[in-house]
Amino acid sequence: MKTIRVVAAIIRDKDKIFATQRGYGEFKDGWEFPGGKIEEGETPQDALKREIMEELDTEIKVGELIDTIEYDYPTFHLSMDCFWAEVITGHLVLKEAEAAKWLTKEQLDSVDWLPADVTLIDKIRIEL
Repeated sequence: MKTIRVVAAIIRDKDKIFATQRGYGEFKDGWEFPGGKIEEGETPQDALKREIMEELDTEIKVGELIDTIEYDYPTFHLSMDCFWAEVITGHLVLKEAEAAKWLTKEQLDSVDWLPADVTLIDKIRIEL
């Protein structure tokens, strides 16, 4: 099974985190943490900064690694490094996602998370 390595930003603003809804592809309409694939020669942190600039027109500061999620989808294995992040400059402009929300700890279960992303929710809830 093919492994896809990606990074995800858990963008935090005080007691809220930023979630996006996929606007394309096999998992369209599912909710996820923004990010994307790691390109050859990139560190996960550099990939995350690049992806957030591309997808949200926003510069972020990448914080500590929360977890690396290993998840088997039917056609591929996902390895996702998930980092805390905060906005440095920009306004989180949606260039690829169809929707976005700031969620409090109590609202984390209010969206339909993609299967790999949902495995991170309990760890985030503890930190918020």
